[in-house]
Formats: sequence, structure tokens, C-alpha cells
Amino acid sequence: MPGSAGERVTAGDVLTLEELVLFLRTSTLRGAILVVHAWLTIAAATALYVVWPAALTLAAAVVIIGARQLGLVVLTHETAHWLLFPGMRPNTWVGTWLCAAPLGADLRQYRRRHHLHHRHTQQPEDPDLLLSAASPVGRRRLALALLGDLCGWTALTRIAAWRRPDDLTTIWPRLRAPLVANALLLGVCASVGGWSLYLLVWVLPWATWYQVATRIRDIAEHGMVEDAADPLRHARTTAAGWLARAVLAPYWVNYHLEHHLMVFVPCWRLPRLHALLLARDLGGRMQRASSYAEVLARAGG
Repeated sequence: MPGSAGERVTAGDVLTLEELVLFLRTSTLRGAILVVHAWLTIAAATALYVVWPAALTLAAAVVIIGARQLGLVVLTHETAHWLLFPGMRPNTWVGTWLCAAPLGADLRQYRRRHHLHHRHTQQPEDPDLLLSAASPVGRRRLALALLGDLCGWTALTRIAAWRRPDDLTTIWPRLRAPLVANALLLGVCASVGGWSLYLLVWVLPWATWYQVATRIRDIAEHGMVEDAADPLRHARTTAAGWLARAVLAPYWVNYHLEHHLMVFVPCWRLPRLHALLLARDLGGRMQRASSYAEVLARAGG
């Protein structure tokens, strides 16, 4: 068995050379399909509300779009690793304009931060350590945190915490793409159903369900892990059925252990990598959860 208990496992311990070559391959077609899928889903949820405006259809649109906004973050993450397309330029262009900018993010800044996260996973130097370090928090605090996400309080606190640099020449390169992308979204929404549609189907999902899904994702990925030094234990893979994938875990983001173990594998190959790890008798060493409900139950314990 590759990597006995207590021994670090690397890609070379698990994969043959032929398998390694296979898992390294990216695909322009698959990358394009994922980006188009995200935006078509957002458009379909928007159309649902525009055609049948009601509280129920708005609620459905908020959940669906909020989940796809997280999906765009997942695809931003793929481009940060240059995995969505072959080549650096298409990853940077698509990641900047079609994935990160609509959500107000800067790909280059995210890429630098995220690579530090991989270099120092669950160590004091990990810039993402605080996202999951507080777990478990207790049932009451977890419920209040999720309620704060759902009612928009978390989004407001994040906006209030943002600091503007004194030098506008420093901030403009980071704001240009988000401003242009959101101006285009506002224009499209205004032409379809008025400017308020932008608030209802883009800002509201971001301020509510996106915050919920992001918190649950952060807890599931690194919260309450058992060994910060073991790549099979410092990140978690969470089983997700079709509903969880639709509203919480888009584009195979639930296979986080596999991603940390082999960062060169595109997201759409992660289920196959997961099956291979299990077939090679590593399942007993892997940090896994049977569902997001199990993770939340542990976080609230």
C-alpha cells in the first residue's frame, strides 16, 4: 500500500507515469463548458424570476445564483492554478473577466494569496487559516453565523471592513475589471427588467446565499482536520449528492483533499482521482465526511 500510516504520500506514490500524464491534461472544451454552464445557469434562474415574478421564484433564483457565484469562485481558483485551459493567457483572461471580476475579485491578488495557502496549508503562515480555525464553534454560534450570512449581515461587515488605499493609482488596476464587469451586468439586467433586477438577482444572492455556501465550504475544507502535516489529513473531501452539488458544492469543489494532494489535476478529473485513491487502499487514511450535514454537526458540536 502506498504511504503507510504516518508516512507522507506524494503523487509519485499513487500514480504511475501514464496516469500522471493523463491527470495533467487540461481541456479547452471542458473549461469552456464549465464557464458557459455557470453563466447559463445564472441566466436561467434570472429568467425564471423575470417570467414568473414571485417570492418563491426569487428565493429559488437567490439560492441558484448564489451557488453559481460560488461556482465562479471555484473556476477562478482553477484559473489561479492554470487548470481551466491549456496555456497561461486564456486562464488569466477568462479568470479575470468572466469569473473573478463579476464578484469584485482580483485574480492576480487571489493567485498570490492562494499559492501561499498551498505552500503553508494549516500552518501559521497560511493566509486562509482563520477561515476554519475557529471550528468547532458550538451549535448556537454556528446558527447565528449562518443566520448572519443569510440575512446579509456578513456581507455588510465585509464591505465595512474594506480599506481603500490612499493612492488611487494603486487601487484602480484592481477595481477596473470589477467595475466594468458589474456595469455590464447592470446594463443587461436593466434592459431585461429594470435596474432593480441587478440588485435582486446579483447583489442579493451574493449578500445572502453566497455567504452561506462560502462559510460551509470553508468549514468543510479545513475545519477540524486531524493532522496539519499530512496531505491526506489536512484537507477534507465531503461526499455530495446532486442537491448539495447544485446549492453548495459546484464543480467538484467538495474533492478538496484530492486537490491539495495533487494541485495539478483539473477539477473535473478529481472524482476519478478520488476513486483511484480509494482503489489503492488509502481511504482509511483520508480525511472524509459523508455529507455537509455531518460537517456542520461536528462544527456545531
